Amino acid sequence: MIMKIKKIVSGIACMVTLAACNLDYHEYANYGKDYIDESYENVIGMITNVYSILDYDFGQTYKGGMLASACDEAEYAYTNNDICDFVNGSWSPANPMSNIWISSYKAIQICNQYLAEFQGLTFDELKLNDDYRAQMFRYTNSFKEARFLRAYFYFNLVRAYGDVPYFTETVTTDQVNSLSRTPAQEIFDAIIAECDKLSTELPADYTKLGLDGIAPAENGRVTCYAALALKARAALYAASPLFNPENSKELWRRAAEANKEVIETCTANGFKLSKYSELWGPNNWSNNEMIFVRRYNGNISTLEEYNFPMGVPGGKSGNCPTQNMVDAYEMKATGKMWNETGSGYDASNPYAGRDPRFDMTIVKNGDTKWPSKNANPIETFYGGLNAEPLSGATPTGYYLKKYLDSAIDLSANSTTKNSRHSWITYRLGEFYLNYAEAIFQYTGSADNAGEFGMSACEAVNIIRNRTDVKMPEFPTGLSVDAFWNKYQNERMVELAFEGHRFYDLRRWKDGDKLKSITEMKLTKNEDGTITYKRNVVHRVWDDKMYLFPIPQSERMKNPNLSQNTGW
Repeated sequence: MIMKIKKIVSGIACMVTLAACNLDYHEYANYGKDYIDESYENVIGMITNVYSILDYDFGQTYKGGMLASACDEAEYAYTNNDICDFVNGSWSPANPMSNIWISSYKAIQICNQYLAEFQGLTFDELKLNDDYRAQMFRYTNSFKEARFLRAYFYFNLVRAYGDVPYFTETVTTDQVNSLSRTPAQEIFDAIIAECDKLSTELPADYTKLGLDGIAPAENGRVTCYAALALKARAALYAASPLFNPENSKELWRRAAEANKEVIETCTANGFKLSKYSELWGPNNWSNNEMIFVRRYNGNISTLEEYNFPMGVPGGKSGNCPTQNMVDAYEMKATGKMWNETGSGYDASNPYAGRDPRFDMTIVKNGDTKWPSKNANPIETFYGGLNAEPLSGATPTGYYLKKYLDSAIDLSANSTTKNSRHSWITYRLGEFYLNYAEAIFQYTGSADNAGEFGMSACEAVNIIRNRTDVKMPEFPTGLSVDAFWNKYQNERMVELAFEGHRFYDLRRWKDGDKLKSITEMKLTKNEDGTITYKRNVVHRVWDDKMYLFPIPQSERMKNPNLSQNTGW
């Protein structure tokens, strides 16, 4: 089905953490079980290395392109980038963009092997060590981590492909290449059931390895809160139109319950919404809103190299926010969209008075100190310092700010060329939005809390009341359509560039929004004023694209792999 099954651990050199400390990943090169059994660290290192397969969207998969540029959040500055294949008609079973398939099944295979072959070891050579009990706790707990990681990667697969082969035992090459696809709902059910168990089995933290401080503090691994988060996200997807065409209210009720559980459990244990501006940056891993982060090994600057403005030393433009994304930011004073009557929008000064999250997320014409060592204001009008016709300059009129470290200076003589970066996998804010969607779909009303004690409007308004956001609350009495439109918009803004929008539009079956994006073309007039002109760019969309194509190479190896509809 994917790669030839071998009882090996693949060499992995990168590092990832959850919340605090570094996990040490060991490099292996085609060593078998006998080698791994030789030492405690080899055994632990096997499952620890699976953490390094966890996904993050800093442009590492598509040569700088983020999934934001494959939906309506952004447009990549270079049309020959791999990410453009999602929208230019090149996506096909022969060009399947299959990294998710390959990496997920690789991780699943390692987890299955670990669970099947490495339990019950006693490591007698360590029994006289003072930390033996702590290390055995670490070893025993690693099997729970393996179960979580396996569920995590199955979620990534089913989210992208729908029905996929599902197996939890070690399999031979012949066996794996004869498996049929398991229905998506069955896989969601399995993920939810597994995470429900793990939410009572995994530790809340690893600061003492569960043994009263007899071993050094160790964070960076999945917790009971991460298990609840995966369970809740899986429940939301399972209830969504792409996977729930009958619109089962029971699935929406389950999703509401699961996401409410995340909110209640996390808030009762010290998690809380932070300032929006503190959700990224070198220290975001320690933010109280973070449930699970994917922390890149060491200090890097590749994200900045990909996305700093053209015209800034080292900048390559990269993922440029669209006007669609800009339009999603309401007016601060009124809470209305720019084109609503009475919004307060000024066409001659279009960025004034917007939702504060706009300036935290997007770089616009006239911005200063971006990045911080840049002495010149950003100029995105035609002929400006950071604009067309400069090769590679933003085609949309905007540059990305969110996730980027403004302190990084890519000039030749700089001493601050890199920093820590952590990808947000789960944060508390997401689950208020997930809950709002689920309770709304379950009850059919934005104001009905059902049996859960919090309405959809109330949940969204908690998000909008962040200390550095303070947007006007959603009013009560919104119609079904009005709330849904405002909710979708709020989700786009709050979760911008965090990897949700690409999949949200698919699970909602809202593909029409992917048929085009809008750019903003700026012209500087002789009197110094700016003229703003919208330019619509059409993209390739077909409803078959709600799901990824099964790679043709896999179907050639496995005749039992049916293809997704339309591909």
